[in-house]
Amino acid sequence: MIWLTWRQFRGQALVAVAVLVALGTYLVVLGLRIRNAYEVNVGCAGCDVGAAKDVFENAYFTPLLLTGFLVVLVPGILGAFWGAPLLAREFESGTHRLVWNQSVTRTRWLAVKLGFVTLAGVLLTGALSLLLTWAASPYDRLFEGRFDPLLFPARNIAPLGYAVFAVVAGITVGLLVRRTLPAMAILLAGFVLLQILIPTTVRPHLQPAVTETVAWTAANARGLQLNGAGEVRTEGFAVPGAWVLTGNPQLFDASGQPANREQFEDCPHTSPDVHKACVESKGFHMVLSYQPADRYWTFQWLELGLYLVLAALLAGFAFWRIPRGLN
Repeated sequence: MIWLTWRQFRGQALVAVAVLVALGTYLVVLGLRIRNAYEVNVGCAGCDVGAAKDVFENAYFTPLLLTGFLVVLVPGILGAFWGAPLLAREFESGTHRLVWNQSVTRTRWLAVKLGFVTLAGVLLTGALSLLLTWAASPYDRLFEGRFDPLLFPARNIAPLGYAVFAVVAGITVGLLVRRTLPAMAILLAGFVLLQILIPTTVRPHLQPAVTETVAWTAANARGLQLNGAGEVRTEGFAVPGAWVLTGNPQLFDASGQPANREQFEDCPHTSPDVHKACVESKGFHMVLSYQPADRYWTFQWLELGLYLVLAALLAGFAFWRIPRGLN
């Protein structure tokens, strides 16, 4: 059974190995270049970190972003091209009748195929995620943005959960739809939808957020804006390494009242530094909700577990359904 599965799957496996070699070579070269740039621009005594960030963003933001998108999409592609046709193609060609009349039971047949293809998908996705995580580590360390929605799903162990889920979901969709192209389309659409919904509606609530009052300073805020009532909000802010959930928080003065335009205009504008120092001296603060940086690995494991649970439920349904009246 395993040998038959390999013979049916070897063409796809060879293509996957070729893709892995090509992307792996690119990521190794990119990682070495990033490390060299990090030593030159950040590792020296007296290096200007602000200037280094500009250099890194201009040189490496786009390559890492595009590679990250690819790592996130690979599980969906595997689910569509490996998982979805696994059963749907058998139904379309009618070969399932021949296979299921042999000595091998339907359940064992499905278990071997599902296990083989899922393991291959995990190995391919894991290798790409590991290479990208290694290549991007100096960049991620410099910008302290591992929780960024564009970075989090492309690093470390979270992509492994995506791979398991996508392949199992593809097999389950193929089992229900029984046509290859519709099954592939449904799987891809569902996977993309899930990659949008999980970060926006589920991931922020995997752990209770920390809510605290933070002083407004030039270091953690990048600008100011006014709402219709003349109250002041921040345009940008940062908590090092954390995932800030509060967008454009309102500023309050030292007495706890909403800050207004006049309080900022009282400060002299002789220079940006003088103005910021004056504003900081007034005790403005904001209320932030965020996930601390030290929860990063907790969130990685929780997201991996979430996708594994979803995959287990789908696999359980497939094993329950396949022996029942599929002829």
